Amino acid sequence: MAQCETCGNEYDQAFQVTMSGGDSHTFDSFECAIHALAPVCEYCSCRVIGHGVQAGDRFFCCAHCASMAGAGDLRDRA
Repeated sequence: MAQCETCGNEYDQAFQVTMSGGDSHTFDSFECAIHALAPVCEYCSCRVIGHGVQAGDRFFCCAHCASMAGAGDLRDRA
C-alpha cells in the first residue's frame, strides 16, 4: 500500500501524478491531489481546478478575479 503525501492515509488504490519536470507525487484521492498541486487564485484564494486565467506568473480562477486584482484585460477560456 502507498501513503498519500497530503493526508498520510495508506490506501491500496493510491495513484501517482508525475509532473512535467519529472517530480512524482502519491495521493489517495483527487481531493488531496488538488489540495497539494492546484494553483491558488491570487484574488479569492480558491483552488484553480479548471482552466482559469494567467497574467505572467499570476494565477486566477476567472477573468473577474483577475480584473478585481488589476491584472488587465483577460478573458475566461470557454
